Amino acid sequence: MKKITIFVILTLIILLTGCSSNSTNTQEKDEKIKVGIRNYELRTWEFLKKQAKKEGLEIEIVNFSSAYDPNEALINGDVDVNAFQHVAYLDSFNSKNNTNLVPIGTTIIAPIGLYSTKYKTIDKIPNGAQIAVPNDQSNWGRALLLLQEAKLLTVVDDFDGNGGADKIKDNPKKLEIVPVDSASTPRVMEDTAGSVINNGVAVEAGLSLKDALIHENKTAKPYINIIAAKKENVENKTFQKLVNIYQSEETEKFIEDTYKGNYIPTFITLDELSQYKETYSNK
Repeated sequence: MKKITIFVILTLIILLTGCSSNSTNTQEKDEKIKVGIRNYELRTWEFLKKQAKKEGLEIEIVNFSSAYDPNEALINGDVDVNAFQHVAYLDSFNSKNNTNLVPIGTTIIAPIGLYSTKYKTIDKIPNGAQIAVPNDQSNWGRALLLLQEAKLLTVVDDFDGNGGADKIKDNPKKLEIVPVDSASTPRVMEDTAGSVINNGVAVEAGLSLKDALIHENKTAKPYINIIAAKKENVENKTFQKLVNIYQSEETEKFIEDTYKGNYIPTFITLDELSQYKETYSNK
C-alpha cells in the first residue's frame, strides 16, 4: 500500500513539474519579439538586445535595406514591430496605403541636414543651383522646411508637411529642387550644390551633423522617431516592455555616447507626441 501511495505521489510530482515546465516554455515563447530596423540604428538595437536579455525578453533583429519598407514587413507579419521612421513618415504611409499602423513609443530625433562638397556656407550657394532632397513625401516636406529655415525658399501657407514642387511659394534664388531616392542623397553631392540628407543615411555615408551647412532645429519636433506596431497590439505587454527598455536611462546614455549628438534620445508620451502632431498640422 505504501509503495502504491509513493508511486502516486511521484507521478503527481512529475505531472506538475511537466505542467510547470510547459507553462515556463509558453511564457518564454511569449517573451520573444521580432523587430524590423534599418542599418543606421543597428548599434542601438544590438545594445538593446543585450539589455532585453537581462529582462527575459529575446529580441530578433531584422535589418532591412532601403529597397524594402519595414512597414510592409510589419503588415505582412514578418516582424512584430519596427523602428526606423518618424511619425510623419508613418502618417504618410498609412494615408497612401490605407493602413492603420500606430506608434507605441518614441525613440530619437535624427536631425536632417543640408550638406555640400562645394560650398562652406549657405550664402555661397548661387542662383539657379540644384539642391537634392529625399523623394518620399514626408522627408521631401521636411527638407523644404529646412531650406525655408535657411531662408533659401518659402513654403505655401497651407503647407501640410508633405513635399512636392507645388509646395514652394517663393524661390528667390530660382533653386532647382531635385528629388532623389534618400539612399542616393550622399552620392549626388558631387553633382549638385547641396543635398538634404537624412541623419541615418548621413551616418552610413560617414558624415556627421557638424559637417552640415545647416541642420534641423525647431523643425525637428514633428519628426520624432517611433516604434510602430499594428493598432490591435498597442496594449501588448511584451511590446510595452520593449518600449520601456528603449526608454531607459541606460539606453539614453548609450545613444548619447555612441552617436555624439547625431541622434538625440526623445522619450515622450504618446499623448505628447499627438500634441506635437496637432501643433504641426495646424501651422
